[in-house]
Amino acid sequence: MPLLPISRLRGALRGLATATTTTTPNPTYQVFNRRTKRLQRSRSTQNPAHSRATDYLKSEISLRLIDRIQDIQRPFPLILDLGAGACHIARQLPPGISSRLEKLTCVDMSRELLYRDAELEFNDNLPIERVVADEEVPPFAENTFDAVVSSLSMHWINDLPFTLSSINRILKPDAPFIAAMLGGDTLFELRTSLQLAELERRGGVSPRVSPLADVRDIGGLMQRAGFKLLTIDVDDVVVEFPDMFALMADLNSMGEGNAVLAREVGPIGRDVLMAAEGVYRELHGGEEGRLPATFRIIYMIGWKEGENQPKPLPRGSGEIPMKDVLEGGNKG
Repeated sequence: MPLLPISRLRGALRGLATATTTTTPNPTYQVFNRRTKRLQRSRSTQNPAHSRATDYLKSEISLRLIDRIQDIQRPFPLILDLGAGACHIARQLPPGISSRLEKLTCVDMSRELLYRDAELEFNDNLPIERVVADEEVPPFAENTFDAVVSSLSMHWINDLPFTLSSINRILKPDAPFIAAMLGGDTLFELRTSLQLAELERRGGVSPRVSPLADVRDIGGLMQRAGFKLLTIDVDDVVVEFPDMFALMADLNSMGEGNAVLAREVGPIGRDVLMAAEGVYRELHGGEEGRLPATFRIIYMIGWKEGENQPKPLPRGSGEIPMKDVLEGGNKG
């Protein structure tokens, strides 16, 4: 797989779109500490058995992404899994896709997480290449992949417009980008409970749950990055927990702890945690005493422009007035 040399990669960080075209990006507002996020992912693998036990969300969303890949009736010899984690998509690829693969390239910035399951049996059935790199700046040449997929990783990216443009660049013409990311009201129950508890006990709030993109923004970002024929939909996955502390423990084991730069460093005070547990249970608790946690998943499919790609007809070329369509057809 052709990798960009380090000098080219540094150029990309300064906004180098291709080998011959230099652009000057807008200054990026840094929301997340990427080093902290890498360390969190790596630490989540210290107990591999426990880490695998909390794969339930990523495994489920990977399966739903694979369903979308199967809906596209064409072979994908070269696939990039960007932000692959422990290669959840690779583990669940059905024979109908894996048998037609020449190579599945899995990229993650945490070596420990990327190689956590490298000795498991599914590796023997797939041509997997693991690449340790930051998914914010995919280190690959232009027009490399037949498809790029990403599952539950892009919500930690600072410069999402630049990363989407980079993905478009490394795709071959008329190739799809298929992704799922956390967005919108994800974990609103935990967010509101912590905010109300901190406001009560400390008189102010600190960002405890990361800000997330809204589904209304994704279409515009993908169009800006050059993607065509967009499909975007949303699904809520609700997981129940015995208490708030079990939810927070699972988030840490998933490598999904708080990595906001503006966060307050250090553990949350015990008084705030106990108050938040009470608020959570009062506002959101179920009849059986279990606490729901909502994960809002934004699915997106976009295609890199290609010569043979279907294109909309020119404006004004329609033969039936829209007025007639809205009124139920031309009655004359």
